[in-house]
Amino acid sequence: MADDTSPSPAPVEMHPLSPFLPAQARILLLGSFPPPRKRWSMEFFYPNFTNDMWRIFGLLFFNDKDHFVDTEHKRFRREAIENFLQEQGIAVSDTVAVARRLNGNASDLTLEVVESLDLARMLDRLPYCHTLVTTGQKATDTLCAITGATPPPIGQYASLTYHGRSMRLYRMPSTSRAYPKPLAEKAAVYRTIFQDLTIQTY
Repeated sequence: MADDTSPSPAPVEMHPLSPFLPAQARILLLGSFPPPRKRWSMEFFYPNFTNDMWRIFGLLFFNDKDHFVDTEHKRFRREAIENFLQEQGIAVSDTVAVARRLNGNASDLTLEVVESLDLARMLDRLPYCHTLVTTGQKATDTLCAITGATPPPIGQYASLTYHGRSMRLYRMPSTSRAYPKPLAEKAAVYRTIFQDLTIQTY
């Protein structure tokens, strides 16, 4: 009898975080799937300390990339982030609900989507939301598969109707350090969302 030397399939992972859904949110920020827990610096979205999402928001709204950063302990200030998101009406979730990491790492390139976000159900909890923001290629591809939208160019938006609601889908660059753009350049692209919505930034 021949030995079966084929590798075991990658384990299925359920998304470990509940979506952050302020009732008054107008914007829904959508990534792909969290990195392995060993990379987390807090129990919230974009937890990897090398990810620049919360530095971008610090620059845009406080002119300080470290506004949400606890530099001494190399982590993000979760409570400050959540308070800010509540005040600004920004919800946060991911497009992938169940996944396999085919390479065991945080790369979206080897992330297999087993089950995607139940977007219609989420929007039922966000009656004022009219703007979807994807933060990388995998998130964009997954959301477009859900909604049937055509992906806009990076830094731009596409109009769509989904779940009986007219919306905009903004496609933003990844905030991972693997995406080779300086922080200030990424922040400038993200600023376009808030300029369009007449939300004041620096």
